[in-house]
Amino acid sequence: MIERRVKQQVSAALGRQAAVALIGPRQVGKTTLAYELAEERDALYLDLENSNDRDKLSEPALFLEQYEDRLVVLDEIHRTPEIFQALRGIIDKGRRKGKRTGRFLILGSASIDLLRQSGESLAGRIEYVDLHPLDITEVGTMDNGMNRLWIRGGFPDSYLAKSDGNSFRLRKNFIRTYLERDVAQFGPRIPAETLERLWKMLSHGQGSLLNTANLAAALSLSAPTITKYIDLLVDLLLVRRLRPFHANVKKRLVKSPKVYVRDSGLVHALLDIEDYNQLSGHPVVGASWEGFVIENLLSLLEYGAFASFYRTAAGAEVDLVLEFPGISEIWAIEVKRSLSAKLKKGFYHACEDIQPHKCFVVYAGEDRYPVSEGVEAIGLAEMARVLCSP
Repeated sequence: MIERRVKQQVSAALGRQAAVALIGPRQVGKTTLAYELAEERDALYLDLENSNDRDKLSEPALFLEQYEDRLVVLDEIHRTPEIFQALRGIIDKGRRKGKRTGRFLILGSASIDLLRQSGESLAGRIEYVDLHPLDITEVGTMDNGMNRLWIRGGFPDSYLAKSDGNSFRLRKNFIRTYLERDVAQFGPRIPAETLERLWKMLSHGQGSLLNTANLAAALSLSAPTITKYIDLLVDLLLVRRLRPFHANVKKRLVKSPKVYVRDSGLVHALLDIEDYNQLSGHPVVGASWEGFVIENLLSLLEYGAFASFYRTAAGAEVDLVLEFPGISEIWAIEVKRSLSAKLKKGFYHACEDIQPHKCFVVYAGEDRYPVSEGVEAIGLAEMARVLCSP
């Protein structure tokens, strides 16, 4: 069992708010975490994929009023989105009785209907907590933990599999389940074969600028259709669009977002890369490492921080720009898949443009040392520790 860092966040949120929504993709560990909290708090657990549990909520107010003194866990809430309206009345009634916190823990596998429904019905009554795949702070670097996390990705079953082969097959089945079953629950009817081809194309172009026209031409679809499909993958928390940083400089800035398949293990499964040996000789190895580092770091960002990248038409570039409004700082982070932290002129030109307060090069080594004035080389695990206490 790997202790999830977010558990403390969920407990704290339940102490502040009547409802807490734990959001994350399927198989990321939401149910396991909810079971832990349910046992500790003597909570009622309802799996809304189970027809018997759904039937219990045919009249939610009548059923749930019997449990107003206990935490109620509602798993796979997207199965019954109409319940949000009822929860609003139940929460308001409880508040009048002095029961203001820790009433409901809501689990959702996507942000689409959940955010829309709760935004309309539970404003001021709900707090959101994101559960990401496992990150470097949770698995550590012992026993080759970082490389295993990179190769297999952060979905717990995949990471903890007995072998790379078993992990690979688990991820292949995960992809197939999403394409054949889960996508249909959240979006319009999309041919599974078409979406799989798009997903693979995004993996091949991991970390590249989004060009919907090229993707549309390759798939014989329109650009708006491609945008709609990518929107769905983003809402399912499987793909990330990293926005460009807009500095007040008199230079031509790139305006298109970068696109990443968020979990490195899924990148490798989509490209039929089973182990480290196959990945090392694959053209995507550098981009895969870049996406892996960026996703690990973004999973640690506190609420209110902003992430972007910087690139100009002249070649000035920084892989990741972090803005911390609370401390009024900007950090520039470059990612290198090598044991040396050599930087190109484009990075230094970009830093001249955006004037970051701190500059780092996250590389494949572990030592931390200065590369040049104001720029440090740093390993991923150490960068994660720094980010947790900026």
